[in-house]
Amino acid sequence: MKIFITRIIPDRGLALVKEHFPTCDIWSADLPPAREELLQRVRGVDGLLCLLTEKIDGELMDAAGPQLKVISSMSVGVDHIDVAAATARGIPIGNTPGVLTDATADMAFALLFASARRVVEGEKYVRSGSWKTWNPKLLLGADFVGATLGIIGFGRIGRAVAKRAQGFDMRVIFYDPTAQPAYGANPVDIDTLLRVSDFVSIHVPLTEGTRHLVNAEFLAKMKSNSILVNTSRGGVVDQTALYDVLKSKKIFAAALDVTDPEPLPMDHPLLELGNCLIVPHLGSASQHTRNMMSLLAAENLIAGLKGERLPNCVNPEVYV
Repeated sequence: MKIFITRIIPDRGLALVKEHFPTCDIWSADLPPAREELLQRVRGVDGLLCLLTEKIDGELMDAAGPQLKVISSMSVGVDHIDVAAATARGIPIGNTPGVLTDATADMAFALLFASARRVVEGEKYVRSGSWKTWNPKLLLGADFVGATLGIIGFGRIGRAVAKRAQGFDMRVIFYDPTAQPAYGANPVDIDTLLRVSDFVSIHVPLTEGTRHLVNAEFLAKMKSNSILVNTSRGGVVDQTALYDVLKSKKIFAAALDVTDPEPLPMDHPLLELGNCLIVPHLGSASQHTRNMMSLLAAENLIAGLKGERLPNCVNPEVYV
């Protein structure tokens, strides 16, 4: 079996793949392979283990060849994969749901705290030498107790965020037409959520329907003292519209774990703003979580290569 892994994944998953397929081909550079390199390296492979940094489309599947049995992504989201193209070719796609729920919910709360209490601004203030004395009006932020948290997308991660909010006596509401209430969170329509929420946390997959869900109209409905947090996908937010409302202080702040593109160019306007906190896609970045993601990705890959049903399959219709 010929296998290509598009980056060195954490030890637990990598060891399992090597145990079954010692001669697998692994891209060892820190940066992902360029498109042309990727198209070359997949030729003749039976299995592909990729990350969200690679575009896996019909062209790449055809470059691999008709023997390609499985595509396994070390991610929950698969917006980087043309699922329809894979399904049409009978190729199952594996992902890694569940294991990163808590880590991503923790990151959402870390960003809520950091932006509300202006932690990064304060740290920069100290390091710049600006801290001369205690000031009763210095870097005043937002309170949590009694505040309203609005969650858009109430799947595993959205519910985990609601669970954490209980410890801070927050009122939690959510918008998700397909979800049931949990952890004291109450469903509302999206306009109500934006109108009353002090914090808005985004937890939806990136689809054609959610691309630029957070646009100028969406942001105009938010409270002037509200904070937006996005730990889903960068494409969910219209970053030009976000820049405009942050620059004009029409909302208090935003915190982004994800951007479009990733990474943001260093001359991107959002990086000029003190009220926009941006971190490099760290939602699942704990040692345990990334190891478990790599393990699930390895298990999906191995199952597909053995002709078995993937433990976590995005397109189970290929088995019909």
